[in-house]
Amino acid sequence: MASGTKTLYFGYGSNLWRHQMDTRCPDNKFVGTARLADWRWIINTRGYANVVPSESDEVWALLYELSPADEEKLDGYEGVPKSYVKQVLTVEYFGKEGYGKVHQGTGRRVVDALVYVDVERTEEGPPKREYIFRMNSAIADALAEGVPKVYLEKYLRPYRTTRKTESEKR
Repeated sequence: MASGTKTLYFGYGSNLWRHQMDTRCPDNKFVGTARLADWRWIINTRGYANVVPSESDEVWALLYELSPADEEKLDGYEGVPKSYVKQVLTVEYFGKEGYGKVHQGTGRRVVDALVYVDVERTEEGPPKREYIFRMNSAIADALAEGVPKVYLEKYLRPYRTTRKTESEKR
């Protein structure tokens, strides 16, 4: 996708953590939240976040605009093509005007976004120890940016430690 134009990226795992994204992709621009219907968030057997097709489930994420250079850097962090493959999926977008198109009949705004998917490891497993801190930070940022708390409680919380961050206590 890195062909000179900017890419919309659907960050659903530790890349919900804004600091991590700013460190990894310094040119990124946060543009809002997004929802991917009929997929489910898991920690896979590698110990990292993944999304898998699953009717009636949903995945929420932060949506970022990436420069070609940042997309290339992120490919390295995500282990493309060994750990994840790049897919372009249509997601429902909640955020600033100027992105996406209104879906006929529903009034929802949709965009095509880059999603990293591990197609080989689709079974659930425990998180890597080092991943827990990053996911705790990611959950706090996701909540602050408007990802529904009920989603975070249902899908992400079961994989993390029980200690709540300050923003989650509110």
